[in-house]
Amino acid sequence: MADFLLELFSEEIPARMQPAAATQLREKFAALLAEAGLKAASVETHTTPRRLALMARGLPESSEAVSEERRGPRADAPAQAVEGFLKSTGLSRDQLDERDTGKGVFLFANLSRAGRPTSEILAERLPALISGFQWPKSQRWGAASASTASPRWVRPLREIVALLDSEIVEFDALGIQSGRTTCGHRFMGQKGSLCISSAGAYARELAADFVVLSENERRAEIRNGAEQAASEAGYRLRPDEGLEAENAGLTEWPVPLLGRFDESFLSVPPEIIQLTMRTNQKYFAVEDAEGKLAPAFVCVANLVAADKGWTIARGNERVLSARLADARFFWEQDKSKPLESFGEKLKDIVFHEKLGTMAEKVERVAKLARWLVESGAIPNPTPEQFSDAEFADRVERAARLAKADLTTGTVGEFPELQGIIGGYLAEAQGEKPGVVAALKQHYAPVPEGCIPVAVALADRLDTLVSFFAADIRPTGSKDPFALRRAALGVLDMLVIEGRRIPLQHALKVAGAKDADELIGFFADRLKVQQREAGVRHDLIDAVFALGGEDDLVRLLARVKAVQAFTETDDGRNLLAGYKRAANILKAEEKKDGRSYAVEPVDLASIESKYIGETEKNLARLFAKSQKTGNALLFDEADALLGREDFEGAMKLLASLREPVDRFFEEVTVNDPVPEVRARRLGLLAGVRDAMHKVADFSKLEG
Repeated sequence: MADFLLELFSEEIPARMQPAAATQLREKFAALLAEAGLKAASVETHTTPRRLALMARGLPESSEAVSEERRGPRADAPAQAVEGFLKSTGLSRDQLDERDTGKGVFLFANLSRAGRPTSEILAERLPALISGFQWPKSQRWGAASASTASPRWVRPLREIVALLDSEIVEFDALGIQSGRTTCGHRFMGQKGSLCISSAGAYARELAADFVVLSENERRAEIRNGAEQAASEAGYRLRPDEGLEAENAGLTEWPVPLLGRFDESFLSVPPEIIQLTMRTNQKYFAVEDAEGKLAPAFVCVANLVAADKGWTIARGNERVLSARLADARFFWEQDKSKPLESFGEKLKDIVFHEKLGTMAEKVERVAKLARWLVESGAIPNPTPEQFSDAEFADRVERAARLAKADLTTGTVGEFPELQGIIGGYLAEAQGEKPGVVAALKQHYAPVPEGCIPVAVALADRLDTLVSFFAADIRPTGSKDPFALRRAALGVLDMLVIEGRRIPLQHALKVAGAKDADELIGFFADRLKVQQREAGVRHDLIDAVFALGGEDDLVRLLARVKAVQAFTETDDGRNLLAGYKRAANILKAEEKKDGRSYAVEPVDLASIESKYIGETEKNLARLFAKSQKTGNALLFDEADALLGREDFEGAMKLLASLREPVDRFFEEVTVNDPVPEVRARRLGLLAGVRDAMHKVADFSKLEG
C-alpha cells in the first residue's frame, strides 16, 4: 500500500472559493479511482491561501487484473449486430467463442485486462482532472495568455506536486510538469523552493516552513489565540465561526493580535461598529464584562513579527479608525433628520415592477397592521396603560416608519442593518418604546411584543398576497422573492407564539384574490415547519381538507390530537373500520348515482326500523337529538370541537369502534331488500360523517 499526494500550488485562492474547491477535488479524485478500479483507505483534502492539496492513503501498488465473459448476439445474427459487439469488446471475430445455450448458438467474448501500476494510471488520468477543474472565476497568465486556449486557473498555477510515497508521478498539466517542488510561507519560509521528500512527510515539512496545512488546525489557533488576546486585555471575545473560517482561508500561519479604537466611536450603534470590523476588515469584536461592545478588536496576521505584532496592530487600528469615522459621519447625518423625512423618499424606490413603489407597500402594510389590532386579531396587551385607540395608533406609526431607514446613508453603506438603524433613529428621536421595538425587530424571524408582531405580520402577509395576486409564485427550488420564508415567518409568529387570528379573513382584508390558494400554501409550509416535531404531513392535509377553519393554532392542536388518537389501538382499529365504510360507500354511491346519509330517528323508532341488536346498537349512536333534530353523536362532537376539547372528541369517536367492528362481522350491508340496504348504507355514512367532523381521514396515507 502507498500514500499519494497531489498539491496544486498557485497565487492566492479567494477564501470563499476554498471549501468548494476542496470538495470538488475530493469528488473528482474519487471518480478517477472508481473508473480505474482502485480503492484508497481514505482520501482527504486541504486548502491554504496558496495551495489545494489531496492526500490518498492506502492505495494499492497496481490495479487488479480483470477477467470477464460477455455474451453477444446469436452466431447467425446480421453482420451489423456482430460488428457492433466486436467494436464494444475490441476483439476480432476469430477471438470469439460460439456456444449453444439451449436457446440457440450465441457468441461469447472472454475479456481480460492485466493490472497496471497505480503510478501509471495516475499519470495518465490526472492531467484531465486538473484541466477540467471548475472555478467560479478563472484567469489566464504568462506569455500564453494572449490566446483564449491558454491554461486557466483561479489564479496563476505555479507548481504541481505529485508523489506516490516518495516517487514522483510524472505528467504535464496546464503546461506545468509535476514534481516534488512547492513553496513554504511567503515571508517566513526558506527562500526559494521547498522540496517534499514524501507524501507522508508533507504536512510535517510544510509546518517546518511555517505553513499549517489543516484548515481546522488554523481555525483552532485563530479561535484560541483570539480568546487569549482578548482575555489578556480584560475582555471577552465574541465568537464568530464565519470569521474563523474566513481568516483561516487568508492565512497559512495565523497570529491573532489585539488592537484598539477610540472610545468616542462607541456613540455609534454597536451593530455598525461590529459590521464594519467584520465585513470590511475581518476583525473579531470583543466585549466587556457586562457584554457591551468594547473599544478593541482582534485581527489575524499571517506571520510572527519581530516586534510581536505591534506595527501590524497599529496599522490595522489606523485603517479601522478611518472606516469608523466614515460610519459615524453617515450616522450623525441621518440622526440630524426626522425619520419621517426618509420615509417620504420611499416613493422613489420600486418594490417590484408589478407591485408599485415601496411607499405604496408601506401604505398597504400600515392599513393591514391597524386592522389586525382594531379587529382584535392582535389584542392590546396592556389596556390599563394605554387605550385601544392609542395602541392602534402606535402600530400604524411603527408600520409607516418600519422601512424609512432604507433611504438613510447608513443603510446605504451597510445594507445588512436595514430595520436595525431605523430602530436606533426612532429611539434617538424619542419614539415610544413599542414603536422602537417594532423597527428594530422588523426583519427578525419571530419578533417579540404585540406591536412588532402586528407590523411584521402585516408586512409578510402583504408580500404574499401581492406576489400571488401578480401571479408570481415559487416554482420548484426557485423562490427569488423568499415567499416560502415569508410564509414560515407568519407561521412562526402565529403557531410558535400561540397567536389566534382568522387567517383567511386577514388575507382577504390584505386584498387576496384567492385566499384559499394562500391557505393551501400555508398548509404546505406548515408541513415543513412541523416535520421536525414529528407531526405527520397527511394529518395536516386531513384537517385542512375540512375547510372553514383558518385558526392555525387551533388547527395544529386538532392535528396533534388526531395523531395521538390514531396511534392508539382504538384509533387504529376505528380507522380501519372507517376506511372499509368509506370504500363501500364510495363504490355504492357511484353505482347508485346518489349519496347516502344517516337518518337520525327517535330511540323508540330504532326498534322497528332496524334489524338485529348489532345494527340497532350502531343506529343508537346516531339517535335523534330532541333539541336539534340532528344525530346526537354529531351534536356532541360539534360541542366538544367548539370548546376545543379535541381529546374529548377523539374519545367520543372511540365509542364507534366496537359497534362498527361488530357491524362488519355480523351484518350484510348489501341486503336484497332495497330499504334495508339503504338504511345500512346510511349507518356507514353516519360513521364516515362523524369521523369527518374531526378530519377528512380519507387523506391519510397507508
